[in-house]
Amino acid sequence: MAGEFALIDKYFARPTPSAILGPGDDCALVQPTPGKQLAVTTDMLVAGTHFLPDTDPKNLGWKALAVNLSDLAAMGATPRWVTLAGALPAVDEAWIAAFADGFFACASEYGVDVIGGDTTRGPLNICITAMGEVEPGRALRRDGAQVGDQVWVSGRPGLAALGLAHLQGKVKLPEPWPRLCVAALEKPRPRVALGQALVGIATAAIDVSDGLLADLGHICERSDCAAAVKLVQLPHLPKGDTYDADLRRFALECQLAGGDDYELCFTAPGPLSLTIAQIAARLELPLWHIGEIVAGQAGEVTVYDPDFNPVSFERKGYDHFAA
Repeated sequence: MAGEFALIDKYFARPTPSAILGPGDDCALVQPTPGKQLAVTTDMLVAGTHFLPDTDPKNLGWKALAVNLSDLAAMGATPRWVTLAGALPAVDEAWIAAFADGFFACASEYGVDVIGGDTTRGPLNICITAMGEVEPGRALRRDGAQVGDQVWVSGRPGLAALGLAHLQGKVKLPEPWPRLCVAALEKPRPRVALGQALVGIATAAIDVSDGLLADLGHICERSDCAAAVKLVQLPHLPKGDTYDADLRRFALECQLAGGDDYELCFTAPGPLSLTIAQIAARLELPLWHIGEIVAGQAGEVTVYDPDFNPVSFERKGYDHFAA
């Protein structure tokens, strides 16, 4: 059986052309681009909490990195370097090889170098730190939304939560939605190009990891404002011959509070809506104007039906420590 350092050398030691010194020493050495600020983020994925234990390891490798790059996307940063730490219950080289394939496929697509990390024995979990660069004073933040701004979201939030419910046998989705929803869950696409395109346009941004309402609430809390979300302006939900009222309600809850989407929610002044539409067309990515920033209690997000009556939802997002 291969030892710890042999496994690292075999599966995770790859060329790091953007680093001064990559894996193999006590620290990596990197030189940020002169005049740029460094954006740094860390996320942990724990088996049974963030992914099902039988998830395809190649897809897990992709997702583990993608969710970190999504944080950089939300800041408008250009991804540069990542470190990878993980605990494995046992050495399964086939599993490790597949995980590494997915991880490095994502790293290659988004142009990042893996410059170090750590491994140990323990319950399966993965922890990644990602670093990117952004122009000083140009980072997208959560605290810049202004009353009157429009609220936007990319892609189709809710698909990942529907995919998880499908895999758990909690819901039966009409075709072709099972494949689309499971793909959204297991292989999210960090919106790096969108984040970069929104620099100088969006007043605030966040990636949707814990649920659309919860994450929009974080923008509102940091920006000292509230938000109004309109049901009729949300992205379209799955439809099919077996689509009934119960499934529609469940799908709507997934859309608003499911999480694991890694889309971007952002705010921008209304006069820039045409510019945002042009970005959507250029990136071939749907962007949805779903509401407005309004005066009100900081962090409050209210959902309205077509008659502008408020609609209540028991849950607004995922909380790791909720009872």
